[in-house]
Amino acid sequence: MQPDDAPLTRNAAQGVRYARELEAHINWLDTFSGTALGVLSVASGIYTYLGVSSLLDDNGAMSVFAAIAYSTAVSVGIFVFWSYLMRLFPAVRTNRARAGLLGAMGIGSLAIVAMSSWLNAAALAGSAAVEQHLAKTVQDYQVALERAHEIALTGQALERDVSRTRQSFEDLSEQEAAGSLSGLAGRGAVFRVLRQKSAELQALETQIAAQTPLVESSFTEGNTILSRMRALTVEPGNVEARSVEFSEAAVRLQGLITQLRQLSVAPLVERAAQDLAASVVLPELDSTTAAGRADQSATITSVLEVLGQRAATLERAAQTVQSLEQATDVTYTPISAADAVILYARNFVPSWAGAIAIDLLPAVLVFILAITHGAIRNSRDGTGIEDTMTLAELRAAVGALRDVEALAAAQPTPDSPPTRAAAPETKAAAE
Repeated sequence: MQPDDAPLTRNAAQGVRYARELEAHINWLDTFSGTALGVLSVASGIYTYLGVSSLLDDNGAMSVFAAIAYSTAVSVGIFVFWSYLMRLFPAVRTNRARAGLLGAMGIGSLAIVAMSSWLNAAALAGSAAVEQHLAKTVQDYQVALERAHEIALTGQALERDVSRTRQSFEDLSEQEAAGSLSGLAGRGAVFRVLRQKSAELQALETQIAAQTPLVESSFTEGNTILSRMRALTVEPGNVEARSVEFSEAAVRLQGLITQLRQLSVAPLVERAAQDLAASVVLPELDSTTAAGRADQSATITSVLEVLGQRAATLERAAQTVQSLEQATDVTYTPISAADAVILYARNFVPSWAGAIAIDLLPAVLVFILAITHGAIRNSRDGTGIEDTMTLAELRAAVGALRDVEALAAAQPTPDSPPTRAAAPETKAAAE
């Protein structure tokens, strides 16, 4: 600090002028900073009201009053919080005080985001987020429907395996009728065994074929419901009303997916293959000679071995179909606009940025004021109070000094003689 009678250096004088210039700017900005902060707080409160309204199921007067009360509290809280920081943070000088206020600012900012910003985001992008949820649900249902249809068609493909096995037994029966197997032409015991299993396989084949129209009709109806659900995701109008219809369509579609799972014939083919070799009704050997009956018995044993092999092949094919990964269970869960914004936050980054910015923008003003006040203090560092006074301040100080001197001159001192006005009173007191 310079001596009282030392003149200011050129750099010090420039610093004083710089500080005065910054103070003039701050004084001008203070004239509307409070108004601007109030506008930001009110705007945040309005969007908070819209977000709160989307969470309330009841639209009565009490719900409206509750939403207004909450949004008003948010606006007042934001205004008071940033007003404190805009005044106090630039004024503190110690690092400990600044760190404490920075911590308070961080906690307060988190509280503002928790009580206001996510509701602001819900008001800005809530409907779009719900539509995003509907679109994602449609995709999940489409994948489940296609997977269930694919597994059902794979099961229907077992019809070819059953048909091939049936045809092989029919061919063997024709050979037996011609006498190529047991050596005994005609329709004897061996022929009847082969025809018995051929008839069982024919019944299974017919049952599988009957499932094909049901599978295709279920898949076609499911695609029709999916088309309607896709239309509901992009139709204009209130998204809540569309969500109700979407939920009804989702229930019907889930029923169709379950029906497609039940239409799979793989379990049926597996059980039929197990019964194919296990349940054989052996007819009485009808050859007239012992040698013929021995040939028939040997042929039937060979037929049973072939039957067991074909049954094992069918069983493995059916088990392969059943081991396929099943369609994922999809359940549509209606959600509010606020929940949808949080669930799909990464898809609405601009809306989140705007919702947070409207609440935390005053933090930038706090730092601007802190930097400016720091520059003012640095510019005045090393100069006395008398060097930083303006002409108006100097005039005010001189006037105050004259008033003090006049007041001091008007008051009597203890050693001064009494005035003439007091003499008669003194004389009367003596008498």
